[in-house]
Amino acid sequence: MADFTMKTDADGVAIITWDVQGKSMNVLSLEGWKDLDDCVTEALADDAVKGVVITSGKDTFAGGMDLNIIAKMKASAGDNPAQGLMDGLMESHGILRKIERAGMDPKTNKGGKPIAAALPGTALGIGLEIPLACHRIFAADNPKAKIGLPEIMVGIFPGMGGTTRLVRKMGAMAASPLLLEGKLNDPKKAKAAGVIDEVVDDPVAAAKEWVLSEPKIVKPWDEKGYKMPGGEPYHPAGFMTFVGASAMVNSKTQGVYPAAKALLSAVYEGAMVPFDTAIKIEARWFTSVLMNPSSEAMIRSIFINKEALEKGANRPDVADQKVKKVGVLGAGMMGAGISLVSALAGIEVVLIDRDQEAADKGKSYTTAYMDKGIARKKATEEKKEAVLGLINATTDLEALKDCDLIVEAVFEDVGVKAEMTKKVEAIIGDDAIFATNTSTLPITELAKASVRPEQFIGIHFFSPVDKMLLVEIIKGKETGDVAVAKALDFVRQIRKTPIVVNDERFFYANRCILPYINEGVRMLKEGVEPALIENAAKLVGMPLGPLQLTDETSIDLGVKIAKATKAAMGDAYDDAADEVIFWLADEGRMGRKANAGFYDYDEKGKRQGLWQGLRDKYAPKADQPDVTEVQHRLLFAQVLEAVRALEEDVLMDIREGDVGAILGWGFAPWSGGPFSWLDILGAPYAAERCDQLTETYGERFATPALLREMAEAGQSFYGRFGTGVDSKAA
Repeated sequence: MADFTMKTDADGVAIITWDVQGKSMNVLSLEGWKDLDDCVTEALADDAVKGVVITSGKDTFAGGMDLNIIAKMKASAGDNPAQGLMDGLMESHGILRKIERAGMDPKTNKGGKPIAAALPGTALGIGLEIPLACHRIFAADNPKAKIGLPEIMVGIFPGMGGTTRLVRKMGAMAASPLLLEGKLNDPKKAKAAGVIDEVVDDPVAAAKEWVLSEPKIVKPWDEKGYKMPGGEPYHPAGFMTFVGASAMVNSKTQGVYPAAKALLSAVYEGAMVPFDTAIKIEARWFTSVLMNPSSEAMIRSIFINKEALEKGANRPDVADQKVKKVGVLGAGMMGAGISLVSALAGIEVVLIDRDQEAADKGKSYTTAYMDKGIARKKATEEKKEAVLGLINATTDLEALKDCDLIVEAVFEDVGVKAEMTKKVEAIIGDDAIFATNTSTLPITELAKASVRPEQFIGIHFFSPVDKMLLVEIIKGKETGDVAVAKALDFVRQIRKTPIVVNDERFFYANRCILPYINEGVRMLKEGVEPALIENAAKLVGMPLGPLQLTDETSIDLGVKIAKATKAAMGDAYDDAADEVIFWLADEGRMGRKANAGFYDYDEKGKRQGLWQGLRDKYAPKADQPDVTEVQHRLLFAQVLEAVRALEEDVLMDIREGDVGAILGWGFAPWSGGPFSWLDILGAPYAAERCDQLTETYGERFATPALLREMAEAGQSFYGRFGTGVDSKAA
């Protein structure tokens, strides 16, 4: 069945309905473009049709475009993919321009048939770009609906006319948060902003009434004398808008995200020419972005691979394991957060702690969260009561009896965790799964306390649980498929993104992030300027420099991890960073929580700047390294651990390695993740650079055997492994 179908009613209104079969939300495919074009062409040619309404057969309008279209357009052009993309884009623009002009006389702007968009719910990306080409946009009064252009969040920008039309409709200043930040609005806010035209109870009925009213349909930018709202770029007001926007883009992106700069260029250049020329300019900049390896990597990791993992790409083939009731052991910050996200997902929760006061305090985290939502008008008192009603905060372990999943979040101590495991397994049902939330302790070791290790698994939440998108699921040596499926289904229920890894000290995420922190601390100790370390990290796309990250996670935690790791690894442990961390702890500088760490803070905890005592203790050397050298040390410290994790079967799928790195600790999102970054560099260069770093700084930068082999064979990670690691030995 076609994605778009058309039916003309007795009043002469052609209703074009978008309804992709087998999808919960409409997405645009190449076939869909053709269907839409055919429907519009037929409607414009039919004398019985007085006007057109484009709507959806679902309760939403559209979630965007199938980004696999880009790969198809590239592939169709053979040796000239840029031309293939440009040709495909201009074909798409032709369809939207056909809607916009609607048969009007090109010289007089008279005639034509009114075309309205009727949005029953959410309209994102191309789902808004199509309506923007229509003559009027009607949206249902649905406060849960989201309307906007979020493309910038996956490394591209609205390149199907959305950028040009929105700026010409609203002005560059008003459009900037929607384009450069991907801001989404509910229908009423979208109308107030000027994105859509009407918010009504029945958008199809209102749209039909409008198209039959013989309205004026020519767009402002197609009329003589059109002036852009807010001023043209060559006028003083408009010029200052672009100066400010350019500064904002560079401040937020540090120059490593090509889409934002390209978007700004498309807007600036397009604003100085007629509309049809502006569309070509937008298409050229969009093609440039799509050809950039950074954008391709971001789309693959943040959109395609993330979605595949959330849909269970690596889920064992066992029956549905949806969680009905979860028991959370420990009502501290982590347990409180797990309880919150579980209750928000509609799961019944038993929150256990040693005393009732502690259990109640854990539940109060949800109370505070819901109160904030109410204050921001994102929640109601009724919703708050419903969520709180799902959480039973208690000291009674017997309340866990009918839980089908236990998540233990007690103190990070093998003995304490073992004691809780034994107590709880004596109470819960035979089919219940026991999960331990730990960031460092090996799951196989913890499972020794269990009488059913095949039902014992690790679920590593990142803090704060309600904000962090990633959950790391760790398989012990005896963990069974049902336990893995249970963990994956639970993570999906609470709307997080899961990765599944095999058991090893620090698992995957912490295994990669600790070398990043340690390398930054090493450089400080060597005499590299602290500001150079921090700014080099941010300039390459890391959200936090290694010193600031240590402050955020706390110095005393770093000391604890260092001591535990040294005890476990013995002579194999690298203690090069310990001197600095232990010194700060002795000075009482425990990080942000103590308002003193690598940085100084004011009494409200606001970061003031790097602590002068760092330079006093470790005097900066006269000859400072260049920025690229610092950046390579920081990045290779992380990506080499990712490669080793793959070699050692800790990581089983490079997609999980890339998605996990971006969502787990913010690894330079512009790169698409560690494996995507190595593919951008190319294995031969990466191996050569490792050799140089090894010669200068030591064996921690030694080229892994897998990377060396790939360099010699001229292979890429995604070319070799695709969506898995079955070809590791190939």
